[in-house]
Amino acid sequence: MLALAAVCLAAETENEKEKAKWPRPRSAERQAEREHMVKAQLQRRDISDRKVLDAMENVPRHWFVTEAQQRNAYADRPLPIGHGQTISQPYIVALMTQLLKVEPTHKVLEIGTGSGYQAAVLNELTPKVFSIEIVKPLAEAAAKRLKDRGYTQVATKTGDGYHGWQEDARFDAIIVTAAATHIPPPLLKQLKPGGRMIIPVGAAFRVQQLMLVQKDEKGKIRSRVICAVRFVPLTGGHERRE
Repeated sequence: MLALAAVCLAAETENEKEKAKWPRPRSAERQAEREHMVKAQLQRRDISDRKVLDAMENVPRHWFVTEAQQRNAYADRPLPIGHGQTISQPYIVALMTQLLKVEPTHKVLEIGTGSGYQAAVLNELTPKVFSIEIVKPLAEAAAKRLKDRGYTQVATKTGDGYHGWQEDARFDAIIVTAAATHIPPPLLKQLKPGGRMIIPVGAAFRVQQLMLVQKDEKGKIRSRVICAVRFVPLTGGHERRE
């Protein structure tokens, strides 16, 4: 019995080591659909960063959608994930990721974990990903899903993303996956000099502006509009200007 237990423990340890590899091995599940998604939806538009294209091709989107939406997993549209939230369309995920210009040494903060898909894509680019979700059932499900699927470097927690991740403040890149009425000052403070933030800004349930915010080495903030978008609203402290 002791020998059997030792073998089982060793197998479990090896399995955990395999999951902890970065970058993680590519899954072969529905690979043809992912390749088509990249070619038809991303490359034919303005997604040209090879690292981002590879990340989008590597992450099985069907792992992050509900059973009811499996047939639509690789369609270029947002899909419901419950609790009034959605998983963004692949093009928007790729566009926002490309704008961040993530490097392997970067520490990245995501506001709005949702299903965990965006965090998984980011984790293909860097092992240092932090993600916050305010809806507790979504946060718990995403944390388990990411761990079970091998994205063990993604740190997740339940909380109000308006205030960022204060324990690990100072991020090279910040991505906000819900629309805020304004750019949260706490996130600007947590953005490193030279850092980039991508965030949809505008009224809830209306057309919003996807904004690229950059902080130069002297701490000066500048921003520009990328395109019109429509995201679910950021909930929590975003109604309070600081």
